[in-house]
Amino acid sequence: MPNGPTQHETPDPAQTPRTGRGPLLAIGGAEDKLGRREVLSTFVRLAGGPDAKIAVVPTASSLGPEIVEVYDALFRKLGARDVVGARPETREEAEDPAFVGLLDDVTGIFMTGGNQLKLSAIVNGTAFGEAIRAAHDRGVAVGGTSAGASIQSSHMVAFGPGGSTPKQRMTQLAAGLGLVRDVVIDQHFGQRNRYGRLLMLVAQSPGLLGLGVDEDTAALITEEDGAEVLRVVGRGVVTVFDGRAVVSNAHEARRSSPLLASGVVLHVLPAGSVFDLTAKALVRQAPVVDPSEAEELAVAGRDLKRLARDIAAGDVSPTVLRRRRARQATPETNEGERA
Repeated sequence: MPNGPTQHETPDPAQTPRTGRGPLLAIGGAEDKLGRREVLSTFVRLAGGPDAKIAVVPTASSLGPEIVEVYDALFRKLGARDVVGARPETREEAEDPAFVGLLDDVTGIFMTGGNQLKLSAIVNGTAFGEAIRAAHDRGVAVGGTSAGASIQSSHMVAFGPGGSTPKQRMTQLAAGLGLVRDVVIDQHFGQRNRYGRLLMLVAQSPGLLGLGVDEDTAALITEEDGAEVLRVVGRGVVTVFDGRAVVSNAHEARRSSPLLASGVVLHVLPAGSVFDLTAKALVRQAPVVDPSEAEELAVAGRDLKRLARDIAAGDVSPTVLRRRRARQATPETNEGERA
């Protein structure tokens, strides 16, 4: 499969009608809540803007009701019509129809940060977890920050230290919700130096695409023309590790020894980048020209065309070319001088 750029069109999913599975927004944590709030604004827009009804799922968090109150205030400030809290704390509660029913008519589901292993242990394999998947399948926008980002993938980072060198047993995988498949998502990526642990996972499981999402940054994943497409929103970058061609000693390395990981393809994607998760390739974007520079570029282009014509006239001497250029720059030049 190609590693080079692909060329298909990439419309803004927030501006197009929602069909099929809903968009996913995996936020790397510490999203801006006081300034421009670009990432959270994007989620509200995806969830329907003024028609949005958002369920906040704070199961991963160790905070009390105040975590729901924070997101309630934020989402309403950003234009959402309604916000509800849905917080199962045990697997028994996650089977309770009262909790499951909270997701029946929402247009957005947002999972907060906290302990992703707790979130997975309570939600996965329950009626509540199935309700999240069903909502996503019918077009509901699903977002999450930190732990709420990691659980969206089919395989989830359970825990583990930071560090730039991949080492055996550096981290472990747990089951995610599988809203995006064959991917593992890590968060707080650059800020907590989690390169090593994501590389370790890719070296051990080359079939998984590793996505590392920075703080106040989101990977927006949508389905377009049969492909899953990722767009980067926010202040930082999304780092992608493609290990399909990796050479590794992960199958024989012992204990916590450094791992061999050669041939991993690296993509560092700042805001505005588009990446085809299905083809595992960058999507080439048309260049954007600042309107204030457009006229200057047009003038420069005309000058270059004139210069090319002059050079192509082989019988014109450099002296004559200089005189001609001078007349073009100053119309009052003596018209008696001719080539």
